[in-house]
Parts: sequence; C-alpha cells; structure tokens
Amino acid sequence: MKKNKAILIIIFIAIFSVFNQQRINAQGKQLKVVSIAFYNLENLFDTIDTPDKNDIEFLPNGSYQWDSKKYNTKLERMSEVIAQIGADVTKSAPTVIGVSELENRKVLEDLVNMPLLKEYKYEIVHYESPDKRGVDVALLYQSSIMKVLNTRSATLKIEGIDDFYTRDQLVVSGVIDGETLHFIVNHWPSRSGGEKTSRPLRNAAADLTRSLVDSIMHTDPTAKIIVMGDLNDDPSNESLIKHLKAKKSIDETKSGDLFNPMYDMYKKGIGTLAYRDAWNIFDMLILSYPLISKEHEGFKLYRTRVFDKDFLKNESGKYKGYPKRTHAGGVYQAGYSDHFPVYLFLTKEIN
Repeated sequence: MKKNKAILIIIFIAIFSVFNQQRINAQGKQLKVVSIAFYNLENLFDTIDTPDKNDIEFLPNGSYQWDSKKYNTKLERMSEVIAQIGADVTKSAPTVIGVSELENRKVLEDLVNMPLLKEYKYEIVHYESPDKRGVDVALLYQSSIMKVLNTRSATLKIEGIDDFYTRDQLVVSGVIDGETLHFIVNHWPSRSGGEKTSRPLRNAAADLTRSLVDSIMHTDPTAKIIVMGDLNDDPSNESLIKHLKAKKSIDETKSGDLFNPMYDMYKKGIGTLAYRDAWNIFDMLILSYPLISKEHEGFKLYRTRVFDKDFLKNESGKYKGYPKRTHAGGVYQAGYSDHFPVYLFLTKEIN
C-alpha cells in the first residue's frame, strides 16, 4: 500500500511539473491547457458622474469619497488578482474571464491596460445593462488565443413586474485552438429583501440561462458551453437544481445536461463569500456534457478551483479569513472584493 501511494505521488508530481509548462504528459500524450475564470469585481466604478447610472456613492463628493487615488488602487488590486488566477499552472492570466459589478466599458479598458495585464492584450465584450444599480457583466479574453464569433445580451423580464431591471446575461461564442466554446456570463438578482422573497427572481434568471443553453444546443447538440457568474444562490438551491437543471455529479450528467463542479466544493464547506460565519458558493462555473464526456474529443475539464489566496483575506479581527473588501461597514479598506474568484482548467490533446 505504501509503495503504491509513493508511486502515485511521484506520478502526480511529474504530471504537475509538466502541467506548469502548460502541457501534461498523460499516457504518452501531450495536452494543452487553458484557464477560464469568473470574478465579481465588487463595484468597479470610475469617479465620473454618469446621469443614467446610480453612481452617486462612487463620486469624489459621494459617501465613499471615491477619488482618483482610490479608483487607481482598485484597478491595481483587481489586476493583481486577475494576473495570478491559474498562473501557477499556465504561467499566464486566464485565457477567458467573466466579470461582474462594473460600471461601464471605460473601467474595463482601464483595467486591461494596467501594467500587470497589458501584455495579455485582453479584448472586451460588454453591453450596457438596465440594472438599477448601474452595474454590468462582461467577458475579457486574450485576443491572441481566442477569436470571437458572435455576441449578444439577453434581458431578464419578470411577468407582472414592468419596472424590474437587473443585469443582462451575456452570451459569447469564440474559437480557441480551432474549437468553438460558448460562454454565458451572469449576475443573477440579489437576495435583497430576504432569500425566500427574492427566490422567484433567481429562479426566473435560471430559466433564462437554461433557455440560452437550450438554444445553443438546439443548433449544436454537442456544443461546449460554460455558464459562469455570481448567481446569488448556492449549488444546492432550487434555481440551480430545478430551473437551470445543473447536475451534482459527473456520473448523473448525460447528453444535453449541465454539470456543476461547485456542488462538491460546497458540500466540503468551501466558499467564495462569507456571511454571518457561514460560507456560500455563489460564484460558479458550470459546464455542458461534452466538456466532461470521454465520448467527445477536444477540450475537457481538468480541475475547478476557488482562488482564495491569503492576500485576499482579512488577516485579523471578527472577519478574519473573510474576503478583504474595498469597503466594510462604509469604511474604506483598500481591499479587493467581497467575493473570491473561481476558475477551471481545460485540457486538450496536442496532435
């Protein structure tokens, strides 16, 4: 038994060593690796008053006294995080990263041009959303690796509520290494007013996401789709299980299904945000069957992770270990975000 364990450890070290060079030697095969991520940026606002945005708090004379120094610090913090996501394996920032809680395209342009990210030549896919808070979702991608085929946004409408406005859902299709991948970026309605009261809104958001998935699969039943976002629900909530119909395990995932790798993490007590001494996984990466099935060639899921490095956490006090926020209790903390990013690796055989 000890001998077998030693052999497994040696094999793992050898594989991981090669993986760090963006390749894996597995059964004599060379595998490419790309990283896909999602990050809630927690209120990435500029300092300029935009008439149609609810940005009053994030102005120099607003409650947060949001000036150029704080804005630039926020950009530095966000770029510091993004540059490191998955870099222990790929030696690169994510190939593709979905983001939420950003004010406009300009803040994204400022972000991707930060010194730590500029070399990756990120391009931006962004649409203005009707959200009452004035925040949107977007997708950043390394233009030297992925070529975008088409994009669109989908608006969530609630029957009987004419004045309901939230974030649009973003759909982006692109080609990486000759293979088409589809990304759906989400930021579902919050739990404001209570989880139970607001639950129908997230269920409706899940229904919309599922309809987008089904639309893609109708055209291509073998489509490789990644649903990502801050869903404001855990993997066990009905929005994920009954409405998005995301499966809990690979074994129960079949053709046409979605697999949620975050479910197992959630059951182990791993989280992306904390509230009242309990961890939630609201931030998710969910995959269509061809990304996990041996029946299909091309990119496959290798591993899913929460990026929860120590520098992202409070070091002491009542909220020790929690994500270190930009503001806490209205007080400026010069932190990062109230969410940890999530990411995964896809591998593909090199012909």
